[in-house]
Amino acid sequence: MSRLLHVADGPYAPPVPAHELTVTAADGARIHVEVHGPENAPAVVLAHGWCCSTAFWAAQIRELAADHRVIAYDQRGHGRSPANPAYGTEPLADDVEAVLEATLAPGERAVIAGHSMGGMTLMAAATRPAVREHAAAVLLCSTGSARLVASATVVPMRAGRIRTWLTRRILGSRAPLGPVTPLARRILKYGTMGPGSGPHMVDACARIVHACPSRVRHGWSQVLDLLDLDHGVRELRMPVEIVVGTADRLTPPVHARALAAALPDCVGLTELPGLGHMTPVEAPDLVTGKIRALAATYIPSARSERAVLAEESA
Repeated sequence: MSRLLHVADGPYAPPVPAHELTVTAADGARIHVEVHGPENAPAVVLAHGWCCSTAFWAAQIRELAADHRVIAYDQRGHGRSPANPAYGTEPLADDVEAVLEATLAPGERAVIAGHSMGGMTLMAAATRPAVREHAAAVLLCSTGSARLVASATVVPMRAGRIRTWLTRRILGSRAPLGPVTPLARRILKYGTMGPGSGPHMVDACARIVHACPSRVRHGWSQVLDLLDLDHGVRELRMPVEIVVGTADRLTPPVHARALAAALPDCVGLTELPGLGHMTPVEAPDLVTGKIRALAATYIPSARSERAVLAEESA
């Protein structure tokens, strides 16, 4: 019955950041930001999804911070970023732009990874100057650009008006999620994770999702219901890689395939058999490896540092 905001130990326990800061977005929203790893290392920026927080990226932060500067932030209303009355894709774009401007030096390039609503954030911000300046490459995990409710398979019935209506009522519910109980874990696993997800993965995700305030969860559900960012996908002109689980009920692989077809420079689409929507938690090593490989390929300083480390270990 614990109300812990995240697990306290194990691979999904959030590491302590090197430092934290609060960034102010264009409309005055305050965004909590964490920075991990060496100050002058190649940069990685992590944008989490709906109902999550920086704790969602704990496994990636723990591994990447050894030789990258990892910047993770809480979407407005999530984690330690206060709720704000502005909901919409433009506020999401405002927030990531403010984070990039506050944490990266002029001209500094970074790999930006977005999961679910974090990926949608990058689509919404695709034409923003800060994204054009700083994004060396992008990783999109378990996300989509439009028609999310109609294509979701949370309700186990044939696609159509009835399923869409039921899905909209479930995802848009105002009801509090309550404490993390065994039943709550089973429900969350069914809706968001693959059948093979271990109990420690399910518990980590349940604690993060249940910590999201119900009003925030409902407010952003309305944005996701009406989402139409197909135009933003076409504006992501940097190299973009995509990861999706074949058992993803919230953003099924049909979305990933559509993204791959529409992106100007898609450098890879990986479909993970049997995995659900929470790919950074369900396949932590693979997702971390994708981010690391993108940095090594597209950030010159990352290539140089990798060469230095290789020489030192020789």
